[in-house]
Amino acid sequence: MGSRRDRASNRQQRRSERRRDDQNLLDQAMMSPRPARRSEKEVVPLTEAQSVYDHSISTNILTISHGPWGTGKTWWAAMRAAKALQAREVERIIITRPAQNADEELGFLPGELNEKYEPYFRPVRDALVEFLGAGPLEYHLKSGTIEARPLGLLRGATFKDAFVMLDEAQNATPNQMKLFLSRIGENCKVVIDGDLNQKDIPGPSGLEDILRRLDGKPDVGVVEFEVEDIVRSGFSRMIAYAYL
Repeated sequence: MGSRRDRASNRQQRRSERRRDDQNLLDQAMMSPRPARRSEKEVVPLTEAQSVYDHSISTNILTISHGPWGTGKTWWAAMRAAKALQAREVERIIITRPAQNADEELGFLPGELNEKYEPYFRPVRDALVEFLGAGPLEYHLKSGTIEARPLGLLRGATFKDAFVMLDEAQNATPNQMKLFLSRIGENCKVVIDGDLNQKDIPGPSGLEDILRRLDGKPDVGVVEFEVEDIVRSGFSRMIAYAYL
């Protein structure tokens, strides 16, 4: 076993190597920031519910979507967020979600905070990669124009000139939801999505709470997806029907 000094030196070397890798990634992304990706094609709604969802995102400050998995709630919002960023309608994208439960218990996961949060960001990351490309996405993440952080760490933040996504909102408490909504500033598009049938927290859901409080309010759109709107696969739709 090496000495403490040797181990510290090895850690420093690994950090230096990671910084060089990050810089190389940024350099590559900057050389070709706009590859021919799906973003250059028109994204067409696959269902009537997706069409209503798209219209709500375009015309409202806040859109709340709820319903079963596989209906495109997260994917569609990520597509529109990326398109808004590319069109310079917003300066950044902010993505958040409850970290497994209302207490934001990330401590048991290995790594730094961004590494701990990576599994929760993965569904949105995959959609953004499809739209932007992997290299440009990494560049935006490193530069801070796309930011992912746990819902519990938003206190004190202000959403301004941003497209903001709150994913898996059924696992936010009413207090967390109030905190999130109170962050909304000028020139924002905000999308909240979730499935009340997949709530993992005890007690009331913040998603259910805002559906009661905000439905029908100005600049707020509410879109409900049904099992027949599932587009992930026919098998996935069959599973959803089996759990009705």
